Amino acid sequence: MATPRHSSPILTALALVLTRLRPHLLLFPFLTFQAAVTGTLAHSGPHHSPSLPFVINTWGGPFTVATDAAYYTLTNSSSFSGQSTAALDAVVAGCSACERNQCDGTVGYGGSPDEGCETTLDALVMDGATLNSGAVASLRRIRDAAAVARAVLERTRHSLLAGDLATRFAVEMGFGPEGDLSTPESKERCEEWKKGGCKGNYRVNVEPDPEMSCGPYQPVPLPLERRSWLAGVEAGQASHDTISMVVIDRNGRMAAGTSTNGAAFKVPGRVGDGPIVGSGSYVDGEVGGCGATGDGDIMMRFLPCYQAVENLRLGMTPTEAAEDAVKRMLRKFPDISSGIVVVNNKGEHGAAGSGWTFTYAFRGGNMNATKVVSVPPLGGGSIGKREPDDGLREL
Repeated sequence: MATPRHSSPILTALALVLTRLRPHLLLFPFLTFQAAVTGTLAHSGPHHSPSLPFVINTWGGPFTVATDAAYYTLTNSSSFSGQSTAALDAVVAGCSACERNQCDGTVGYGGSPDEGCETTLDALVMDGATLNSGAVASLRRIRDAAAVARAVLERTRHSLLAGDLATRFAVEMGFGPEGDLSTPESKERCEEWKKGGCKGNYRVNVEPDPEMSCGPYQPVPLPLERRSWLAGVEAGQASHDTISMVVIDRNGRMAAGTSTNGAAFKVPGRVGDGPIVGSGSYVDGEVGGCGATGDGDIMMRFLPCYQAVENLRLGMTPTEAAEDAVKRMLRKFPDISSGIVVVNNKGEHGAAGSGWTFTYAFRGGNMNATKVVSVPPLGGGSIGKREPDDGLREL
């Protein structure tokens, strides 16, 4: 997995043109952010809010383009449809910025091809005041996943649309034009993977051996001993990344969102935790919000963001809430890679992770630059550890 590189410590460029072409789509042509990022080491107590408005999201490095886009939207909310939607505006702006910038190759077009070398997108947005949500899964041929998810929220009574029919909905709502979400680079990566025998795919209990062959596959009889065949099913996936974000506007209204292109070389049609309410993200303005990243096929079984927000409701600090959610997963899956960011409705924030050194970014109040926080893994070790860059390593 590629390790993100943090931006220059000086804010060298900020070119942002905000064009309101549709009520549900925020476009950022010529988006060229370079965030000034300061490294901080996480500690057990909550990080206090720099005041409102406030943005927090998974990962630093290239993902800070999302932090800055959302923050800029919140601090210029009069440019949009009004204060009542400023939080949703900001979440879509932040996730869309990552989609367009292909953050770390794991968000937006041109990344994480499936077995057939196609890139598809998952996204979720949620309103913390109403608890209404909209999401798309396995979205094909349309780049603006987060904005389409918002259209599901605002233009339907549903919560989730998937596949080709989600694409048809997007086109009906004015998105497009349709086009292959793969790039020459992603196709080349996929072809090289196939030449290597499709190692590290997600097939189990099939023949030919998925560790030595690219198929086509057919099922084999499952062993009578249930534990022996579950071992392959329960193995952790290769880690990948997601932009998950929570924002609080000037008036304290909250929203959350997630966008990802999923796990690389997944079985076509696979949907991970990103578009699942309570897993990829969750927000309730009465208490707070959460964003998650990591081994989605495992994490979605625990709804860690719903758990973390309910932990806040029970009186835990954001850090305690995040750590409890991660520990619940570790008890069943000690090798899981995960990262959880949590913020209460006051803007106090914390995080927890496992299997890697997790980072998150935040910006709020009158802060001149985004700050990145490094979070050591719980569980006594790091598997497939993701190292912070030099700016964080010096702490």
